[in-house]
Amino acid sequence: MDAGEWVRYRRSPDRPLEAMHARFASHVYHRHTHGTYSFGVTEAGVQEFTCRGGRYASGRGMVMAFNPDDPHDGHAGDPAGFVYRMVHIGPDLVTEVLAEALGRAATRPLFSAPLLRDERLAGAVRRLHAALMGPATALERDERLTAAVAALHRRASRPVRAAAGRRAASRSIADTVRERLHADFLSDLPAEALAEAAGTSRFAVYRSFRAAYGMSPSDYQRLLRTRAARDLLAAGVPPARVAPEAGFADQAHLNRWFVRYFGLTPGAYRRAVTR
Repeated sequence: MDAGEWVRYRRSPDRPLEAMHARFASHVYHRHTHGTYSFGVTEAGVQEFTCRGGRYASGRGMVMAFNPDDPHDGHAGDPAGFVYRMVHIGPDLVTEVLAEALGRAATRPLFSAPLLRDERLAGAVRRLHAALMGPATALERDERLTAAVAALHRRASRPVRAAAGRRAASRSIADTVRERLHADFLSDLPAEALAEAAGTSRFAVYRSFRAAYGMSPSDYQRLLRTRAARDLLAAGVPPARVAPEAGFADQAHLNRWFVRYFGLTPGAYRRAVTR
């Protein structure tokens, strides 16, 4: 990490909640996804990113809203860098909170715009982030979680529906490949194995998967391995043991991709979440 760049990270021990506060200037996020809803607020500078086929520039006070498995990247929009806060919330927890807030069963929301300019939303995300970074009581964390999720839902979400015009056959191929990758991501799967699982050609696998998930199957497999490494680190496993257990050739390989996806080294992440 370059001089002047820093990262602070917290992970809840009992709920799917994580919070990050960071400053980056030269760091570049590789295209990746999260298995969570991810909401961020830019505090200073400009963060540029691509998501869902568009290019965006998040300036001070703007809110980023990523759905689970939204492919995106990120880098500084000017040499001065940027500072931002990010909160990651598990999908089931979001629907649970919404059901309580609405007083009825809630479907999983879909945030249609990855970038919003709304000071009230920014304030709600900041307050939740502050509670997760601590110190705060359990009651304060729950109240701020409910307030932030409810505000984001009212302002920017819509129910999940199948995208109009999506080709069912192509989506079926992509979903089959995704299931195979999740089931066997530690194995050195050749393209032929994925094509055989989907009952189609290697080209159709690649094309369908990129159309559905915004990245190649090999990128997605590496992302799954990096997420597995993150879970092992959170459980207290030393980084040197994590690399082979998560499917990486060596610790240097794990370090390189962990930083490109999550913005901090495996060692720094382990210290933050096992503190």
